[in-house]
This record gives sequence, structure tokens and C-alpha cells, in this order.
Amino acid sequence: MHLDPALPTLVAILGITLLIGLLLQLMRQPQIIGYLIAGIINGPYGLALLTDIEFATRLGSFGVVLLLFFVGMEVTPKQMMSGWRIAVIGTLVQVVLSIAMVLPIGLWFDWSVERIVLLGFVTSLSSTAVIVKLLRDSGELKRKEGQDVLGILLVQDLVIIPMLIIIGVMGGKTPGLQELGLQIAGALAIIAVLIWALSRETVHLPLGRLVKHDHELQVFAALLICLGLSLLTGLAHLSTALGAFAAGILVTAAKETQWVHHALEPFRIIFVALFFVSVGLLVDLEFITVHLLQVVVLVTIVLIGNTLLNGIILRLLGYRWRECLYAGALLAQIGEFSFVLAAVGLANGIINDVAYQYTIATIALSLLISPFWILGARRVLGVATITADHNPGT
Repeated sequence: MHLDPALPTLVAILGITLLIGLLLQLMRQPQIIGYLIAGIINGPYGLALLTDIEFATRLGSFGVVLLLFFVGMEVTPKQMMSGWRIAVIGTLVQVVLSIAMVLPIGLWFDWSVERIVLLGFVTSLSSTAVIVKLLRDSGELKRKEGQDVLGILLVQDLVIIPMLIIIGVMGGKTPGLQELGLQIAGALAIIAVLIWALSRETVHLPLGRLVKHDHELQVFAALLICLGLSLLTGLAHLSTALGAFAAGILVTAAKETQWVHHALEPFRIIFVALFFVSVGLLVDLEFITVHLLQVVVLVTIVLIGNTLLNGIILRLLGYRWRECLYAGALLAQIGEFSFVLAAVGLANGIINDVAYQYTIATIALSLLISPFWILGARRVLGVATITADHNPGT
């Protein structure tokens, strides 16, 4: 019988990932860390079992989409809307202050204004995938603090659009009126749909009743709801994760969360794992080894700086010190969309290859360390008992 040459590799990857996951389970550490480590070990700079980074990244992007879809089914829209001031003002101030934080470093090393702005943008974005996964697993997502942090993450997803436009302009590219019009129209359409859904007592999903008792069709219907709205926001040059989040809220409004959740849960687990594995693939161990001191200093500055920066902003917006410092620790790492900003900056000549490698290493290691950083903040700030009322089966 013919043996597919990819099968031994797949078995080895699954075995390594499972072994790492079991070890982390014994150590009571989040599985996110295991996926990241598995990506590093299996990647081109480790055992080279996975070398197609672009393909893995594309698959991993579906993980972010599915994760936000599930989050949309779990959030409390009214509570999120009540915290819009924190989300919008907090995000905008944080972006400006992140640029200000990079400025003295840039002046010291004689960086261009374009590079300072780019790296300010990169460090200002937090990881939706990491934070939402940790909040969801701990049960904190339904609390006010979790909802406010989620609001900030969603606003950051929207802020990416003007960031990309600004980076393009700095690189000599001017966005077309058609693209800007699509983005504005798409954002207004999403807002209108959500307002309509939340203002009605009952929302009926297309085909919802027809597939309610057929599990096989439920899988396709649930994927169509999630990916369909993601496609529409993507065509409007908005974040596909934002569309998935809106789709999740629509499902909640239609009171169809039970069968949708049941149909897509296995897909969510696999693709979220793939996302974190794809981040691990980007970690160039040789580059980090050669430039270890510089990378460690950069990651330390990012984690401490973002924790304090976000904490101070939230304090000014009305949080108590313990809450704002914990929220600051949650938002401390650099997000997955910063990889996109760094790649666009490289393509536009704003940073060179060496600076790009430093940026990638800093982002990846901040994501890897982030769960430990957040768990440490919980213990130091005395919020470790916040998971006591969480029921994993809900």
C-alpha cells in the first residue's frame, strides 16, 4: 500500500505538539505556550518539519476568525457599548503614547520619522488571539474588565486600517478614493447590522430552522455564517476577524448559539492551535541567539512599557490601580497584526531586513512570554481567584 510522504511528518508534528501539551498540562500552564513552542520546534529554524510559513499563517488566520466568532457569541453587547469611551479613547491615546515611547530611542539611534512612527504602531497593538483565549479560558471575558479589554482590542482592529494607509503614504503610496469609500461603507454597514440585531427581540438566521436538527448541515451553515460575514468585511478592506465577531453577535441575537457552538468547536480548537504554531514558525532561533541581549532588552522594554502605559491610561479613565495594572499586563504583548505592519514597512523601505528580523523576534517572544507575564500579574496583584466561578462547560 502506497504511503503518503506527508503522513510521517504529520504524525511527528501531532506527536510533538501533544507531548508538549501534556507537559504543560502537568505544569498547569496555558496550552497557547505549547502551540508556540511546537511551532518553534517543528519550524524551519528547528526540526524543519514545517517549512511553508505562508501556508501555515494562512491557515492560522482562520483561527483568529473563528476565535472572534465564538467571542461574539459570548460577550454582553450592552456592557461593551457602555465601555465605548474606554475602548476608543484608551486605544487612540495608547497609539499616540506608543509613538512617543519609541521617539527617544529613535532619536538616540538616529532613526527616520517614518521608522519611529512604524515601530510606534507595531508596539501599540495587542494580541487579540492571546488575550481572548486567556480571558475565555479563565472566565474573565464576561466580567466588566474583560469586556473593556475586548472593546480595546476591537478598536485596535479598526485602527489597523488607518495605520496601513499612513505606512503606505510614508512609503510613497496614496490610497485610492474607492478603497477609502469601501472601508467607510463597510464600517457603517457593520454598525447598522449590529444596531438592528440588538434592537429586535428575535432575529431569524437564514436556514437556521432547516438545519437545526441535522448536525452535518449545521457544520456548513455555521461556517457559512462565520466566514460569510468575514468575507464581506474583508472585501470592504476591513478586518475579517471584525466580521466574524459581528456574526457571533448575530448568532447570539438569534438565540442559536447552542448548535452553532457545537458544530464549530472542533474547528476552533484546530485552527486556533494552527495560528499559534504559525507564530512559532517565525521565530529564527539563530538570529535570536546571535542578538540575544538586544532582543531580551527589547522584549523587556515592550512588556514593562506597555503594562505601565496601558495601566496609566486606564487609571485616568476611571479604573482602580489593581484593575488597570492587570489590564495593562493583559495588553502588554505585541499583537499578531503587527507582523502585517512590519511586513508592509519592509516592503515600503521604511525598515531594512535586520530591523525587520528584530521586530519579528520581539513580537514573537512577547507573544510567547505573555501568558507567563499575565499569570504573574494575577498573582502579584491578587486577582488569581477571579477564575473561581468559571464553569468550563458553559
